[in-house]
Amino acid sequence: MTGRNDGRAEDHGRVYQASGDQHITEHHHHGPSWSGPDSVRHPAVGRAPAILRDRDELMERLRAAVTAGAGNGVFVLHGLGGCGKTAVAYTIFRYAVNEADRLSLWVNASDHASLRAGMLAVAADRGAGEGELMAARNGLRAAADLVWDRLDHSDRPWLLVLDNADDPAVLRDGGWLRTSPRGTVLVTTRQAAHHWWPAAELLHVGVLPRAEAAQVLCDLAPGTGTVEEAGTVADRLGRLPLALTLAGGFLAHQVIEPWTMAEYGRRLEDRRDPIELIDQGAGAAANDSRHLISGTWQLSLNALVGQGLPDATPLLRLLACWSSDPLPLSLLGGVDLGPELPSDRVELTLRGLLDHSLTELVAGGAVRCLRTHGVLLDSVARGMPDDQRERLAATAAGLLASALPEMPERGTRDARLNLLTSHVLVLLRRVRDWSTVRQPTAEAAVACALRLVTAQHRAGDYASALAVANRSVELAGPLLGEDHLLVLRLRQRVGKSVDRLGRLAEAADLHRRVLADLERAHGADSPDTLTSCLHLSRPLTWLGDTAEAVALMRRAARGRTAQLGPWHPLTLEARACLLELPPGAELEEEAPGGPGVVAACRRALGPDHPITLSAELNCALALFNTGEPAEALPLARRALAAHELRYGAEYPITMASRSLLGSVLAALGELSEAVEQIETVIEGRERVLGPSHPWTLVAREKLATYQGLRGNA
Repeated sequence: MTGRNDGRAEDHGRVYQASGDQHITEHHHHGPSWSGPDSVRHPAVGRAPAILRDRDELMERLRAAVTAGAGNGVFVLHGLGGCGKTAVAYTIFRYAVNEADRLSLWVNASDHASLRAGMLAVAADRGAGEGELMAARNGLRAAADLVWDRLDHSDRPWLLVLDNADDPAVLRDGGWLRTSPRGTVLVTTRQAAHHWWPAAELLHVGVLPRAEAAQVLCDLAPGTGTVEEAGTVADRLGRLPLALTLAGGFLAHQVIEPWTMAEYGRRLEDRRDPIELIDQGAGAAANDSRHLISGTWQLSLNALVGQGLPDATPLLRLLACWSSDPLPLSLLGGVDLGPELPSDRVELTLRGLLDHSLTELVAGGAVRCLRTHGVLLDSVARGMPDDQRERLAATAAGLLASALPEMPERGTRDARLNLLTSHVLVLLRRVRDWSTVRQPTAEAAVACALRLVTAQHRAGDYASALAVANRSVELAGPLLGEDHLLVLRLRQRVGKSVDRLGRLAEAADLHRRVLADLERAHGADSPDTLTSCLHLSRPLTWLGDTAEAVALMRRAARGRTAQLGPWHPLTLEARACLLELPPGAELEEEAPGGPGVVAACRRALGPDHPITLSAELNCALALFNTGEPAEALPLARRALAAHELRYGAEYPITMASRSLLGSVLAALGELSEAVEQIETVIEGRERVLGPSHPWTLVAREKLATYQGLRGNA
């Protein structure tokens, strides 16, 4: 299906009118409610700070920003990674909720996908409807405008925390950072340049003074040493709060052979590690937070080895193949690295990492997750021996592949997809950067990206599919070569997502270039080349280039028949596409074969297969567009009933089926029922697509026509 039934046969109007509506019916697949973050009312910080040291001045300024009547303010907490910006934000968040009677909202702003998901969850919290949210997710409505409209009209004053905004362009692009009289915005970031924050009050968060840093260690590991010894260790750790937290956790959780604070300090002094290098250096290297933490994690790993957990090192290295975003714990259920980390040791080893603060559990979500700090992961990845990268990358790719559907169902949404996105992309980046990774492992990593994009697309999340596909192409092209089939398939997905978002001319251009590259690199009759023929034919049809579209459809049908046989699902799919042509000589030639295509689909695939349902709807459309509404009516009724049963009443294909039924009924003079059906279509499309979407407008035009005919009857 490509969806050209609306607005075409009724008055034989423009091809664009017909194609636009048919576009919706075929390809905008929406399943269960899209899943964003589990909560925006609880800070996603993993472990909450017990006591905030040496931040009195900062907290006084922020408390004033959340008093009654305060608003229109943006405050930016900036400083070195791990210096405690999030701890400050967490503390003021809790103060705003518990003492200032202010609604507080927390969003991860580390990347565009996380920011977009979190801000749309904020809009939902502040009363945005499902239709508005669906339109924003699919790029049919300005997402940032929706969010800030809901914040501006909030019934309660609020504090909005945008955490980990280390790339300010993520906030700038799309206009996500704004002010509102109803609330205060607090941003945490490593980026201190004033030009990124022109309307904000910048508040620096630095490392702790020596005395306060020593006290943090004593708070976390009481009884392990004197305040002076703790001060010496704090100096070795650069007095960075994150490093202090890890060191204190290490000391507090030693069981078999507990270390004193002084012994911990001697270990730091004796070992050549990144922390020592930072302590000795000056300038730019001293500002790299990865080096400030790397010594601590290595010390913790050494201690775990001493406690009989040498498996901790390979497990942490495996985690370093992925992202610092929450990682579903279920992904680790299949870990088996052979003698270095057998599957029956993973649980015990993970507990060791947790006990030594090398990773953290993320509480409160529907999916149980693990989160490891990105700086730690990057430093682990940098120090990974070359001869281990291939095996670890292959394992990481295999675990991701097992969690991603090989053939995702249309309309099916899985909450884990959003959680896995960053891990797929980070693995691709690691593999690209590691020269010792072999070609099969690189292909496995790219195949994970293709599975993810396909699943997002078939779930109807076209904006996310487009973003991931574009980034995957950027990473996979240099890795495998631009002509590799996996890279070209990712480019096909880019074109399909652009198509579904309604950018038809751009989609046609993208598909045309992919088709040319497939023909050159893989041959004119390769299966992927024939698939690209169908991909290109669809926007061309909607743009009015029917002749070229028909030629491409027929080429795909002939090629698939020759290669796969006449009854293969892909062959039947191509044949069914030919029934979607606009009124004209080409359709007159193809329409008589429609019932045969439907019969073949039922026989080969079954009556409820998606291709069979599409063929029935296309056949009804072809009969209607060739002036046979009476013959089209039973097929149109069955198509509506079948799609509603399979996908629900507001699924786009279901609404397109209802729209076609309304047109058929109107042509047969059943105007009252026709009006009723189109009114239902308009209600659904306004909720899902918005009142100004072209296909909503087409439905309104049909309704006006049918109401006029009914009034004149």
